[in-house]
Amino acid sequence: MYSRTTMRKFSLGILGLGILLGGCAKPAPNSTPAGGTSSGTPLKIAVIPKGTANSYWLTVKLGAEAAAAKENATIVFNGPAQETDVTGQVDVVNNEITAGVNAIVLAACDQNALLAPAEKAVNAGIPVVTIDSGLNPSKDPSYEYIATDNVAAGVKAADALAAAMGGTGKVGVLGFIKGAASNDQRIQGFLQGIKKYPGIQVVSTLYDDSDTGKAVNQATNMLTANPSITGIFAANQPGGQGAASFLKQSGKVGKVKIVSFDGSNDEITDLKDGIIQALVVQNPYQMGYQGVMAAINAINKKPAAKKFADSGVTVVTLKNFNTAEVQQVLYPSKQSS
Repeated sequence: MYSRTTMRKFSLGILGLGILLGGCAKPAPNSTPAGGTSSGTPLKIAVIPKGTANSYWLTVKLGAEAAAAKENATIVFNGPAQETDVTGQVDVVNNEITAGVNAIVLAACDQNALLAPAEKAVNAGIPVVTIDSGLNPSKDPSYEYIATDNVAAGVKAADALAAAMGGTGKVGVLGFIKGAASNDQRIQGFLQGIKKYPGIQVVSTLYDDSDTGKAVNQATNMLTANPSITGIFAANQPGGQGAASFLKQSGKVGKVKIVSFDGSNDEITDLKDGIIQALVVQNPYQMGYQGVMAAINAINKKPAAKKFADSGVTVVTLKNFNTAEVQQVLYPSKQSS
């Protein structure tokens, strides 16, 4: 039998050891790192553009990769080859849900057809951020929508074309895909803006399916049916390049003015050569960059600051071409993030 004194010393020794061990124990981490899972694996974010054929989407990819590198995340860049392949994009979204990505950054080919896949992702615990072209706003389940204010940008395009035409003449509109939110909103804004100029009349609206070759054909059809057209508004890059190619082929350079969205290398060359009079340049780099950053915030359950974030546009002409602002927008890979 131990004495009471011995037992008291033993108990105090055990208590002291417990206190010592408790003081040396490491606390459990409070939260998952912003760019990784609880196991330390980098987050995997699917960036799904409307298409992969145009350089515009490769600029989105550059921005997305820059954000991912900053946050120790990885990007899966995958989309249909053509922007008209709505079914193909639905399949891509469903495949990424099955693959178990942590978030999806989506530029929707069709604002209604992509609703169900987006809802499926959100219901599976995969947040969705939309960029460039969003979902039907009445049912949109996305965390945030980052894009050009396309209606306002369309108004700016109307102002630029009216200035190039001297406030008078007939206009043809080259849209890309009817039903794509960005297309419909740009044309809406353009038609709204051109009403300010009573000397200008819109006489034709055709669609080119975001295909440069088809845009050449549609510009040909437009000018054949309406030879008095002296201005063309092209709602995206393929339309601008196609319309410019038609003018060069038909000898109508200078006789027909062009204002186009986007700023591909070919469009920039045509601007310098006086074939295109103005470019309404978006910021696809920032769409990709901000889209990934928003996706990481959504994964980490941070409230979105606002539902819609305007990534901005810049109207580029020969007069402002060499300014620092324009050069940064035209050559986004040189941007620091």
